[in-house]
Amino acid sequence: MKQTTKMSRAVSQLEHIYNSLNTDFFHGELPVPIITVQSKPGTYGHCSVAKVWQRPDGGAYELNIAAEVLNYPIEETLDSMIHELVHLFCRQHGIQEVSRGGTYHNKRFKEEAERRGLECYRTEMYGWNTRPTDRLVEYALEKGWNEIQIGRSTLPPIIRTGAGGTAQPGADTTGGKRPSSTRKLICPKCGQSVRATRKVNILCGDCMEQMVEV
Repeated sequence: MKQTTKMSRAVSQLEHIYNSLNTDFFHGELPVPIITVQSKPGTYGHCSVAKVWQRPDGGAYELNIAAEVLNYPIEETLDSMIHELVHLFCRQHGIQEVSRGGTYHNKRFKEEAERRGLECYRTEMYGWNTRPTDRLVEYALEKGWNEIQIGRSTLPPIIRTGAGGTAQPGADTTGGKRPSSTRKLICPKCGQSVRATRKVNILCGDCMEQMVEV
């Protein structure tokens, strides 16, 4: 897979990921949002509460991935996107998944998130948060998805932003970027890369060279 080092390619990859998640986790029933990459220091992203984008075929919601976390491990991206899709699903079905003025993710959010295989943990101030699981790592490997290779340098994220600006504490390490749950191996000759969830010995099928972990 080519490295994603251009913004146009990054947004295209996010759109492709959205379509797959919508099909595989929500039976393809969610509306297609406008996916953006904007600077959101200290957050992972957001999903708008209304159709804030206008286009000839009707309005569209906005789903944003923060530029500061764009190059985070792929399972982080999947967790953030599914988290926001849960908000969108609830909105489409009249489910009140947040309370306390939209700041608290309640048990209905937890139920819908866990129904999609997310792992939830409770925080006192913001309710139920989600974090990446091995299932998301395996899903990314099945799809052949790698991390996006560009991201904006700034403060590490400390909150996740859900529907309408609702926020949750993140689960990052003190240094900001969470270590990936997978290993990446590259062929030293042609540069082809693969990912694995454990230590493996792999030969590049094109060059017959031992791939090295990076």
